[in-house]
Amino acid sequence: MPEKLHFQTIPLAQITLKSLPQTIPPQPVVLVVDDEQVIADTLTAILARSGFAVIPAYNGATALEIARVIPPDLLITDVFMPGMNGIDLAIAIRAAIPDCKVLLFSGQASTVDLLTAAREQGHDFALLLKPVHPTELLARISECMQTSASELSAV
Repeated sequence: MPEKLHFQTIPLAQITLKSLPQTIPPQPVVLVVDDEQVIADTLTAILARSGFAVIPAYNGATALEIARVIPPDLLITDVFMPGMNGIDLAIAIRAAIPDCKVLLFSGQASTVDLLTAAREQGHDFALLLKPVHPTELLARISECMQTSASELSAV
């Protein structure tokens, strides 16, 4: 015969806020976008182990759909991707979520031209160069998360 469990039930009306455990602050949500799945998944694993709630996406269109449902605190995106590039994605996400921080990363020298065009339109984003060491990535994320959107040009 299975052992019976004995526990006390307490009506919700009797629970006071003081008796509830202190809430843990929510983890920052990071949306990682790269068309190279191994890179997106690797960055996702690094950030998840560092205490972030991370969502990977493998193209700009999917990233936009995700951001509409789960607004990210930080977007980390590759610049050069088929379809929507990372700069256009960053502009679209910032239009929908103005407080979202943005870190672009790229391994291509022609990124400077795209960044210049974005700056001429009033958008300024921080850039990481590929390959990026996890320690440098985490340091830049920390800087970015502590910086307001208007101050990102100094990063």
